[in-house]
Amino acid sequence: MKNIYLIECPSNLGLKEPRPGQEPGVNKLPDWLRRWGLYDYFPNKQIVRLDAPSYTMDLDVKSGVRNADALVNYAIKQKRFFEQEIDESVFPFIVGGDCSVLLGPLLSLAERGNQALFYLDGHTDFIWPSLSQTGGAGGMAAAFAAGRGPEKISNILGLKPYIKEEHVWCVGNREYVDWYEQVIIDSEATYIPLNRLRSMGIKSCIDSFFYHIENKKVSGFWIHFDVDVLNDELMPAVDSRSPDGLLYQELRDLLLPLLGNSKVTGMSMSILDPDLDPDGFYTERFVIQLGQIFKEVFKQIR
Repeated sequence: MKNIYLIECPSNLGLKEPRPGQEPGVNKLPDWLRRWGLYDYFPNKQIVRLDAPSYTMDLDVKSGVRNADALVNYAIKQKRFFEQEIDESVFPFIVGGDCSVLLGPLLSLAERGNQALFYLDGHTDFIWPSLSQTGGAGGMAAAFAAGRGPEKISNILGLKPYIKEEHVWCVGNREYVDWYEQVIIDSEATYIPLNRLRSMGIKSCIDSFFYHIENKKVSGFWIHFDVDVLNDELMPAVDSRSPDGLLYQELRDLLLPLLGNSKVTGMSMSILDPDLDPDGFYTERFVIQLGQIFKEVFKQIR
């Protein structure tokens, strides 16, 4: 594992209000995780914050996406930072924010050749505004990555698709709704919902992904980790809850080989809302578990 570059992206632009007049709290996540000691697990690190535009509920009529212009501007800001600061000597770890913080890294990846995306999430996020009930970009980020959806978001700077659809792997969904799943089933993306992940086995899933990136001559891959992929009893502090989810051992079995692979180019993490865990009961254990995963990766690389 290279030196960690922690990039704080405290954006909540991709979510709707949890209730009228209340701003989503995911923009507080970087400060929250710092308070609970996550950063202490990274011995060689740099930390930078890329402040996001102010939150609104504005719906862009043309695209059907909330805060569309602000999202585009923020993604370009992230991309420029990557161009100036991120090289092969560091591992960028984006701390969100909601899932829309992935847009900036995607723009950077789009200019690096043939890249893949391992999208680990309790939802597919593979829909677009006509299917979305919220207009929030956070729930459409995987589709935007593959070039689906409105041009304003899916084709920023003319870089569509950021990731070729065949190289998008959506893993961990447990929203087993026919129309929701059918959209990604009908695509060229690889879709492995939670029930299939468990039936095929995590090792088989990871081996298949690694085979794909080698067979398709993929030069690198990005990991997106939405905390709502975890079991709801372990991590209920998320905006869209549903029963079941990954146990911490399962998360470890997924992330360890992914983070230890020489082709991993970075990782983003999103959705844990400090407002929904005011005493840190769930966050404390989460930080310990994730921190231990990174410690083990560091140990293996040395």
